[in-house]
Amino acid sequence: MEKLTNKEEEIMQILWKLEKAFVKEVMAEIKDEKPHYNTLSTIIRNLEEKGYVSYNAFGKTHQYYPIVKMEDYRKKFMNTAIDTYFNSSYKNMVSFFAKEEKISADELREILAMIEKKQ
Repeated sequence: MEKLTNKEEEIMQILWKLEKAFVKEVMAEIKDEKPHYNTLSTIIRNLEEKGYVSYNAFGKTHQYYPIVKMEDYRKKFMNTAIDTYFNSSYKNMVSFFAKEEKISADELREILAMIEKKQ
């Protein structure tokens, strides 16, 4: 599974949300500066070439849908990020977020309770 560009990830987020969509429907979901229609169409075709989406043809138009699940993509690239930025240590990752005040003590207790429940 190939890492996507930021723009490709943005488009995949939209396709995962919509489940299936024509290019114009994807365009309507883009919140920031909207690309030209042809640019968006090219991005989606690149996602198809990379094996992330497929389509159903309706005449000359295509309705696209994801064939890679969001959970599978997240798992693959979160593991890569943890390996790269936190020396393969989930402890280092959690302590980073705690130091940055991105996770509270209550949230950490909830995580601990989930871990203990599985044992």
